[in-house]
Amino acid sequence: MRMVFRWFGEGNDTVSLDHVRQIPGVEGIVWSLHDIPAGEEWPMERIEEVRDQASAFGLHIDVVESVNVHEDIKLGLPSRDRYIANYIRTIEKLGQVGVKVICYNFMPIFDWARTDMFKAAPDGSTALFFEKAKIHGIDPMELVRTITQNSSLTMPGWEPERLAHLASLFEAYRGVTEEDLWSNLGYFLKAVVPVAEANGIRMAIHPDDPPWSIFGLPRIITSQENLRRLLSLYDSPANSLTLCSGSLGANPDNDIVSMIHEFHDRIPFAHIRNVRVFDNGDFIETSHRTQDGTVDITGIVQAYHETGFTGYARPDHGRHIWGEQCRPGYGLYDRALGIMYLWGLWDAYTRKSQDQASKVKEAVQ
Repeated sequence: MRMVFRWFGEGNDTVSLDHVRQIPGVEGIVWSLHDIPAGEEWPMERIEEVRDQASAFGLHIDVVESVNVHEDIKLGLPSRDRYIANYIRTIEKLGQVGVKVICYNFMPIFDWARTDMFKAAPDGSTALFFEKAKIHGIDPMELVRTITQNSSLTMPGWEPERLAHLASLFEAYRGVTEEDLWSNLGYFLKAVVPVAEANGIRMAIHPDDPPWSIFGLPRIITSQENLRRLLSLYDSPANSLTLCSGSLGANPDNDIVSMIHEFHDRIPFAHIRNVRVFDNGDFIETSHRTQDGTVDITGIVQAYHETGFTGYARPDHGRHIWGEQCRPGYGLYDRALGIMYLWGLWDAYTRKSQDQASKVKEAVQ
């Protein structure tokens, strides 16, 4: 397991690279050019700038999250080929600087969705919260205001250029079915996966968050069955998964441990985080500790260890603790605590397997 840490860039993050490099076992950043609109080709000088910033602190830039997919590609419009061409040129540039994984998603209009950015917990911390009943009656613009109210920092998946055309986007998706979305995703993959493979990069799709339809929009990367279908659209190691335990774990029917065992050779990137799901379908993000949520983090790390996981992993959303003022879900303190919890589990499984190997060796002798 290779530990990395999401970083949003100079002047766009409350966490510094100097802080990141002090977290034990962290070797690289997970990054993006958040100011480049979806569909535009990334400038090489900007890519090299981030590489140089990270390398100055001994960190690599192997994982990009995300190179956003333009809505015209998801909609299957004639203009998609122009945007796919830009995407391909960006892949080629990222390959030149050593990027190994590109995380992306195929969610219509909205990326992740929450109804409260700072829901208070009994211990005084706050965390991202999703109220399932509220989302059914809320105006999409109210949700936009909730998520983007901290305008000094970018909110990935909620880019201004996308939200400025919200009404027309909803109209464009009217009548678009899940099968339409599958078809458009297949078209995209057939164009970009061979290029990624040629450049030593694995395209790793992120599950829908939450893993069900919101505002009547189709969502397809939601379950073990659908992950299986996604991988069959283009049979290549370069068509792979960003397995997010928090996104998929919001639906208690999803068995993350089973997914890891089935898809382990197609998971180059793991998001490991916990959520507590309530009986009414609401969920709140918790510490990474297994007992604090309803996701089996202990079993998940064990499954990665048992399958010989050598990919990249990061703690995902953290709580806001100790008075930290930060981008919702992306402070320093709780994510650093999460890393140490994950390393503790990993080291315990490593020691256990070593002890078992020693006993077998002694028995043979």
